[in-house]
Amino acid sequence: MLDLYSWAAPNGHKVQILVEELAIPYRLVPINITIGAQHEASYRAINPNGKIPSIVDHDPVGGGPPLAVFETGAIMVYLAEKEGKFLPSQPRERSEVLQWLFWQVGGLGPMMGQAQHFFRYAAEPNPYATARYQNETRRLLKLLDQRLQSREFI
Repeated sequence: MLDLYSWAAPNGHKVQILVEELAIPYRLVPINITIGAQHEASYRAINPNGKIPSIVDHDPVGGGPPLAVFETGAIMVYLAEKEGKFLPSQPRERSEVLQWLFWQVGGLGPMMGQAQHFFRYAAEPNPYATARYQNETRRLLKLLDQRLQSREFI
C-alpha cells in the first residue's frame, strides 16, 4: 500500500496518473496547498522541501520500515523501477526516458509554472518576466511537438 500526499496541481497529477497506470493500491492524503498545509511539521517530516507530491511506500523493495520519497521525478523513477514498467533496463533506452523525464520536471513544468504565475498571479505586472517565461514555454512546447511527430509519447 502506498500513501500519496498530494493536491490537485500539475505535479500531483503526474504521480497520481502513474500510480493509476501501474495499478498500485494507494490512499490519497490531501495536502491543501491553498492554505499552506505543505508547511506543517507533520508533512515536512515526510517531505523536507514542503512541496507536493510525496509518497510513503508501506511495502518498499527489500522490506523494512515504510519509505518516504519526495520530488515528482524521484517518485516516478522509484515507482517505475519498483513495478518494472515504463523505465527500460537497457542503458540506451533508459537514458532516453530519463532525459525526457528530467526535461519535463526541470524545464517544461517550471517554465509553465512561472509563465502562469507572472501572467495571472503576480501582484504587479512584470512584462519582462511574463514574456521571458511565455517565450521559453513556447520553445519547449515546440520541441515537444517535434519529438511527438515520430512517436506516440516521449
